[in-house]
Amino acid sequence: MREKQALFMRLQAELVLYMISMGYHPVGDWFYRDKETAKRLGFENSNHTRCLAIDINLFDKDWNYLTKTEDHRIFGEWWEQRHPLCRWGGRFNDGNHYSFEHEGVI
Repeated sequence: MREKQALFMRLQAELVLYMISMGYHPVGDWFYRDKETAKRLGFENSNHTRCLAIDINLFDKDWNYLTKTEDHRIFGEWWEQRHPLCRWGGRFNDGNHYSFEHEGVI
């Protein structure tokens, strides 16, 4: 698991740097979620509890918060090409969610 978490961390760092290089301001949100919080939110089996998911709030060059899944498409599709385990939440209307699949959980 630690090796998978380390690889996820390296790849998400590359994602953040890619976002910055494209002129955006990414802000991390919900990298880790404890099991009690995940359960309360209805995501009991979330990869956030395994440090294998991050939500990234995206701002444009003028610091306008981009809330639509479509705003993340270029990055989500780029992310999915980085590794066979990379999953993008835009496939289920959660555009700012970037994760690593683990035991079938995305």
